[in-house]
Amino acid sequence: MAARQPVPREVKIRTEPRRPEVDPTLGIPVAVQVPAAPPTHRLVTVGDSLTHGFMSGAIHRTDLSWPAITAFELGLTAEQFRFPTYEWPSGPGGLPLDLERLAREFARRFGNKLDLLETFRAGPWLRDHMDAIEDYWERGKGAEPPADGPPFHNTAIYGWDVLDVQLATEARVEKRLAGKPHDDFLKQLVENHAARAARPVLHRAAQGDPKRTVLDSVAAMADDEGVETLVVVIGANNALGSILTLEPSWTPAGYAKLSPAERLDARAGCNLWRPSAFKADWADLVAQLQAIKAQHVVIATVPSVTIAPIARGTDNKVRPDSRYFPYYTRPWITDEDFDPEHDPHLTEDEVRAIDSAIDAYNETIIASVRAARTAGQDWYLFDMGGLLDRLATRRYINSPWARPAWWQPYPLPAALQRLDPVPNTRFFRAGPGGRTDGGLFSLDGVHPTTVAYGILAQEVIKILQLAGVEFLDRQGNPRSGPVQVDFDRLLRADTLLSDPPISITGSLGLLGWLDDHLDWVTTFLPFVHSPL
Repeated sequence: MAARQPVPREVKIRTEPRRPEVDPTLGIPVAVQVPAAPPTHRLVTVGDSLTHGFMSGAIHRTDLSWPAITAFELGLTAEQFRFPTYEWPSGPGGLPLDLERLAREFARRFGNKLDLLETFRAGPWLRDHMDAIEDYWERGKGAEPPADGPPFHNTAIYGWDVLDVQLATEARVEKRLAGKPHDDFLKQLVENHAARAARPVLHRAAQGDPKRTVLDSVAAMADDEGVETLVVVIGANNALGSILTLEPSWTPAGYAKLSPAERLDARAGCNLWRPSAFKADWADLVAQLQAIKAQHVVIATVPSVTIAPIARGTDNKVRPDSRYFPYYTRPWITDEDFDPEHDPHLTEDEVRAIDSAIDAYNETIIASVRAARTAGQDWYLFDMGGLLDRLATRRYINSPWARPAWWQPYPLPAALQRLDPVPNTRFFRAGPGGRTDGGLFSLDGVHPTTVAYGILAQEVIKILQLAGVEFLDRQGNPRSGPVQVDFDRLLRADTLLSDPPISITGSLGLLGWLDDHLDWVTTFLPFVHSPL
């Protein structure tokens, strides 16, 4: 196999995972000033796919994102918490590709077996399915100019990293989408799908000025009518591509010394930020966040993307007391079939380096929250990275000897604990009787299921209550005591858990076949960055 990039010297390889921060205030008291008038915009969110609501390879159910779930529990109406909508479940197939809908349609036509005859018949059907999706977004209703209206409260866009939040504008997106897209007969792909997803959000943020960013829009909302809570969840895409490609590509050594505009070019082809590169981008973001007059600001840490089951650890751990496996490959490649000479993979050392880089990112993030609170700003830390560590099935739950001294399992809500099997972070699998494994990650092996988005919402709600944010019931009356997310409601909406596609079997043969035909992991999941 081709030689891999060496780990930069500045990456300090950690032998122990970072200890989570359990206190969102970091132990620093702040005198909160109550505004003269209640802020109109009670919840505003900035981020990437985890906040956008991306699920099973597509953005489509934005009403089930964690911000939308949080807004529901706050008692907000659709006008009080605005978010973009793309298509209903009856649409052509998601943007760029809803694997769950595709799996259901495959099962309806071909059943749950993928033998030689079915694969021969399924090839033309798959092309037609992808062609309909492509036509919708490139030439049909999905290609129409976005509607005017007030800015969205959920401004997150899948695929964005720390730099995109600061520099993406309507003008840049329209330039990217200019010209006629190709209609390739053999390779039916939605061109520039992430830009198409960003288009309505940036159009609303622009309000007539195509050079405005979402941060400019949030600042204007805060200045005009007030923002009660701003939640920022960004940074996962500064590392995620390394596990999707299974080949880390670090940012260049001089990245941190460049201007933000120059970094857009320098990051092309990169999928893993050096700690100094992340620190430079983060410092610029913090400077803009500090200028936004939100009453409360919540900042999330970056989760260890190597826990996501799209990169499955092979065989046994390298040692019983280790977090790591010798190799990480696609979940549909079995231990018996895996060949490190030919199959895509990451090594233990590469995964350790990725985790070590993310630990450094999080030290930078935590330091920024500490500095803000020390300066009297009401900022809070949402340690999302620590949350995922507490849910990690193969890394910790099933490996007692690998657990650090501080580790405690995350207590799942009662509604999820009643499920059989209890949801976990393994790749989703199903059998004739329903789900047999997984449940917290959707079919793309990277993004949460609906109930897992509910867990994120629950943790944000705890922080909002700590900050003194008032929650209302559906009649507009104040809610007392700890606010609990309605997981029974989310389970009814989570079709992957409540009614799994029968074609997603224990062997994951369909997903492997689709990756052979579409290369969907690296084609449809955004990860390698290019200039906006």
